[in-house]
Amino acid sequence: MSVPSKTKTSFYRRLLVAYLIEQGVNTVPAIMNETGMPRRTAQDTIDALGELDIDVQFVGANKNGGYQISDWGAINKTWVKKHLVLIKDTLNYPLSTS
Repeated sequence: MSVPSKTKTSFYRRLLVAYLIEQGVNTVPAIMNETGMPRRTAQDTIDALGELDIDVQFVGANKNGGYQISDWGAINKTWVKKHLVLIKDTLNYPLSTS
């Protein structure tokens, strides 16, 4: 398998984080635990979801709240779910999660 481009891995990482938020893995520590990504990467990825027109907000109190997606924009979340193994494999993230 060839090494995926930075564009592809960045796109897949955003799709995965949006999917995780949708599934209730909706805090930075939870995303870090689920994927193994560093805190800053998780934060930056959440911040970048808007570039894909994925509408994400933080809901609740700082310590007890979490992120919530209200609109996936042009992204087909069914495709993301169907291709979750491919996405995680491309990113070298654990397959046993969500």
